[in-house]
Amino acid sequence: MSFLKLVFFQSKLGERETQIWSLQDVDSVKGLHVQFHENPEISCLLRWALICILIQLGPLSVPYSPHLRKSGSRPVFSDLGSGELGSSVEESLLHSTEANEMKDITAPLATAAIMPSPIFLWRFKVLLFFIWGFSCCKIGWDSVMRMGADLRDLFLYEAFLYYNPLLLVTMMVWLWGVNLWVFSKSAISYAKIFDLDQSYLTHNEIWKCATWMTIIVPTSMTSYLYLYSHGEVSLAASQPVLLYCAVAMILIFPFDIFYLSSRYYLLRTLWRIAISFSDFFVADILTSMSKVFSDLERSVCRMIHRQVATIAWFEADSICGSHAVAIPLVLVLPYLFRFFQCLRQYKDTGEKNTLLNALKYSTAIPVIFLSALKYHVIPEKWINFYRPLWLLSSVLNSMYSFYWDVTRDWDLSCFTRIFKFNKPHICTHLLYGRTWVYFWVIGSNLILRCTWTYKLSAHLRHNYLTVFTITALEIYRRFQWVFFRVENEWNKMNSKANIQLSMIELSNEGDKLLGLNDHNV
Repeated sequence: MSFLKLVFFQSKLGERETQIWSLQDVDSVKGLHVQFHENPEISCLLRWALICILIQLGPLSVPYSPHLRKSGSRPVFSDLGSGELGSSVEESLLHSTEANEMKDITAPLATAAIMPSPIFLWRFKVLLFFIWGFSCCKIGWDSVMRMGADLRDLFLYEAFLYYNPLLLVTMMVWLWGVNLWVFSKSAISYAKIFDLDQSYLTHNEIWKCATWMTIIVPTSMTSYLYLYSHGEVSLAASQPVLLYCAVAMILIFPFDIFYLSSRYYLLRTLWRIAISFSDFFVADILTSMSKVFSDLERSVCRMIHRQVATIAWFEADSICGSHAVAIPLVLVLPYLFRFFQCLRQYKDTGEKNTLLNALKYSTAIPVIFLSALKYHVIPEKWINFYRPLWLLSSVLNSMYSFYWDVTRDWDLSCFTRIFKFNKPHICTHLLYGRTWVYFWVIGSNLILRCTWTYKLSAHLRHNYLTVFTITALEIYRRFQWVFFRVENEWNKMNSKANIQLSMIELSNEGDKLLGLNDHNV
């Protein structure tokens, strides 16, 4: 009877595609083991048959079960060199199975008790985020309502000046993470386009940075409102100063923490004037954030002159007032950088299109300085002469920039191809090859190009909520622009690679033909 069981067990093992033992197989072998010890008369042939089965299987590999060996434990090997070969194999099988039964029963239970599920952690984080957001809104609103109506608007304008630049930067980081997420899902290798090394930040890491910025900046703003409304003026004044110092320290921190290589890449790109695509790309984004840099300059000026949480800066003609000459100078800097990049590109390549591109950026300079003249000329001269020039230069800049976006920066022949993801996705279904995307992107780009001159005008900056909204819309326009600008650059790189490959193939064909002619001669 034992012999028949052994033959049947061996036939079962022969039918398996993989050498995995189930619970029934182990029980069968354990049953045979008991029979061997209870019946000493069983022939040696049966023992050697069982040993052959074990040797055929090799190291035991069993699926995960609370009663079997887990993947991290030691496998069981048979020692063929011992004298008691059959007994060692059988004893090792029994001992390994019984030992792992006790270990694996408690291991999954302990792990499940210590580590909660990812879904639970995500929901808990979202709940904490909403609680934090509600707390900031409630504390900030109560703090503002404690002030008098005459002081409230002036105080909000000052608080908004300190924190709206960092809020807009946070928005840009969130949208840049969305750009990278779309690039990662499509066939576009943005790391190759921007010439990044292996340590570049992914969209998840960008969103992690944006999350911390979203938490830190409003928390500092809420602290500023609360402390000022409760009479702690000196502590309130320290809040934006500490925040700006922390941001500066993180950017220039020389140690290998906080994504050192990415910070170095950003600072190096901001410092140099080169003709690589990444330099052009970053400089174009900076032109959309010129109002952010202007507000940063105003904030730092008031911090240096100790005018935070005071009324000294309310004087428009003061060094940090709204009529200062530094305002248009800072607004024009991103356009000057981009202008000189185009001139450098023309010097290195000789392409005439770069001069036309430089002309586009130069059209923003009259818009900025004509607007600043309002506070330095008599009102009649501004109304009759300078304001019409300002309006004309604004229209010229908007139309020229819109034309360049559609005809040069974008490639309408392959529009929305960037939304063709490698795997099925709802974004591909909604955006790829859809006609409405053409009309939306072109129409919104035209409207926002016409309104963005508002933020370049220094004489309109007192409408801080309107300027903030228009600046946020400009950042959104640039977010749309990124998709099609990167896609156009990727298509150019592929076309150049294909041309070079075809030229190599033609040269190889020519060499082969010349070799055949020489051989015939």
